[in-house]
Amino acid sequence: MVWQIVNFVFFLGITGYALYLFYKAVYHRYLYLLLGQPSPFKEQSGERIREFLSQVFAQRKLMKDPKSGIMHIVIFYGFILLQFGALDLIVKGLTGGTPLPIPGYHAFNLLQEITVFLVLAAMGYAAYRRYGEKLARLKRGWKPSIVVFFIFSLMLSVLLSLTFERLWQGHGPSGYAPISSALAAPLQGISAGAAEAWFYVFWWMHLIVLLSFLVYVPQSKHFHIITAPINIWLRRTEPAGKLKKLDLEDEEAESFGVGKIEDFTQKQMLDFYACVECGRCTNVCPASNTGKALSPMHLITKLRDHLQEKGAAITSNSPWVPEFAFAGGTPHGAAEERPDVEFAAAPGSLTDIQPTLDWQKKTWVPSPKPVQEMELIGDVMTEEEIWACTTCRNCEDQCPVANEHVDKIIDLRRHLVLMQGSLPHEGQRAMQNIERQSNPWGISRSDRAKWTGELEGIPVPTVKDHPGFEYLFFVGSMGSYDLRSRKITKALVRLLNEAGVSYAILGNEEKNSGDTPRRLGNEMLFQQLCQENIEIFQKYGVRRIVTACPHTFNTFKNEYPEFGLAGVEILHHTQLLDRLLREGKLKPQHEVNERITYHDSCYLGRYNDVYDQPRNVLRAIPGVELVEMERTRENGMCCGAGGGMMWMEETSGKRVNVARTEQALQVNPTVISSACPYCLTMVEDGTKMKEAEDRVKARDIAELLEASVFGTAPKPSNNSVPSSSSSN
Repeated sequence: MVWQIVNFVFFLGITGYALYLFYKAVYHRYLYLLLGQPSPFKEQSGERIREFLSQVFAQRKLMKDPKSGIMHIVIFYGFILLQFGALDLIVKGLTGGTPLPIPGYHAFNLLQEITVFLVLAAMGYAAYRRYGEKLARLKRGWKPSIVVFFIFSLMLSVLLSLTFERLWQGHGPSGYAPISSALAAPLQGISAGAAEAWFYVFWWMHLIVLLSFLVYVPQSKHFHIITAPINIWLRRTEPAGKLKKLDLEDEEAESFGVGKIEDFTQKQMLDFYACVECGRCTNVCPASNTGKALSPMHLITKLRDHLQEKGAAITSNSPWVPEFAFAGGTPHGAAEERPDVEFAAAPGSLTDIQPTLDWQKKTWVPSPKPVQEMELIGDVMTEEEIWACTTCRNCEDQCPVANEHVDKIIDLRRHLVLMQGSLPHEGQRAMQNIERQSNPWGISRSDRAKWTGELEGIPVPTVKDHPGFEYLFFVGSMGSYDLRSRKITKALVRLLNEAGVSYAILGNEEKNSGDTPRRLGNEMLFQQLCQENIEIFQKYGVRRIVTACPHTFNTFKNEYPEFGLAGVEILHHTQLLDRLLREGKLKPQHEVNERITYHDSCYLGRYNDVYDQPRNVLRAIPGVELVEMERTRENGMCCGAGGGMMWMEETSGKRVNVARTEQALQVNPTVISSACPYCLTMVEDGTKMKEAEDRVKARDIAELLEASVFGTAPKPSNNSVPSSSSSN
């Protein structure tokens, strides 16, 4: 009796102290989140609830890697089931062996032992992936190892507690307790008193490991156990990748974009704590894969570390508990001397993230500056990282906890451009040309419709000539000025005329869509172009727009409505062509005997979920053999032109377009097809750099359909506008 009282008192004291430390660690991080800008969380919807259930309980994102996903599901549900077993075990230790009054207790006990075995097997596989397979995206070291120790210790203490409980209580072997019965068999000779003593040794071991793990969770990446479900629940339900509108007329705004950690929203900060450090984002990032400085995982973790260090300085509340064990501490930042990423793909690989991971490890070091004097851009995040992003969103698509990386990078770019006037030279030149002539090359506005004179016998009506048009064909800067992209424009015009579509163009009244300025951080220029375009659309009563550029398509469809564009249907040309084929208005009758692989544009696919329509068009063409690359659809790799990178030079590592072209060449195509003028340019340049242009052509969907409908094969062109950054 005395022992039970003493045991109970110690249990209350230690458990209470652990719960206090857990609360303190969580609460201090909550105080840091409050430093951010308020987030306008919207009402929950049925769609949000369904997505929450699919991601949290069905682990949908984790199943993108099936082996890892199954392993995680076993651990996830195993821990849920084992909490009931832990409660039962605690009650036994406090009551002298009396179990919980659970109906069907023997079946419950069997379930617990099976679950322990499965969790141990899953953890063994997790350790093998990290230390046996040595997957590059997974970190190695004492931090990941301590979690393996915690979970193995928990499982082992459960089994040994159950084993000695059987010996203490005199239970014989049972099929409902196969593991503990097997462990107890060679120990049958010990006394009940000794068995009871050993039971309490492992009972306390289980309790202390469990409580230590509880305290450790919020101080590690395993805080995602708590924050990830919250983050998924509060995720944005707006169109994927939609950027936040800046109120440029706010006279009280001290700055625009993100120049210090407190400029991020509270929801963006929650992303920092939801990060699992699984490396899935970095594993698919085109920048990380080709030896650039940017690693999406390190973007999040470095911002998290800086938030904690600066938050602790501002609030005077340490993120670490117990505090006496973590006295002092030096803030971390980017090394002043940063070497270039030394890229060299591993043997047999086209891409490799290891050089970027090594660079990140070398350059994230203790900083000599006090944390409150550190600049977010420069001392924490380098400009090399910020300008390496292609905004492809593959990182976000892969993230199992709904983190959003791209909007944070754009916010950093906005501060650089709007507040510091800092932008790489090539990007600055493109911005100036767009501002002056509404195109990135600076060619005269009056030449925008010059391409219409190259069509023999096919009139191209303008909105003034044909006021009753159904579709506005928004040609875009690439389709109007770039000589290679003009072939797509002319192919589409031929198809629209053949199908009897009522359409018109703006001609020389057309302006740049503003996508490039916005992705490069020049929100002011974007909003100016946006308002001017909307005024033109309203002036001519535009109700439907079709464009061959996914970037323009995405901007009009998902971002213009916030600025006043309403009641206008936005279509990509592959969507319209697919529709015309299904309606029988276009009849592909001539064979195009080509082995074609299709490259998914990021702004068409991941941003707008348009994957099937382009493939439907290709399948409708007789003679076409459609083959898929290893990285395709949702996991298709970026061509390297997004996020304004079309207009800037890559100065480190391997060119992204070359890596993507090599991936396409692996399936031995005769044609690499795309549905984006940027992608077409990058892939065509890639085939030239790989000296494959004689045997592999790059073609847009419209060009291939044109060849089948009219029986004329599209001719290649080696010409392009000189400054279209074809070296990218």
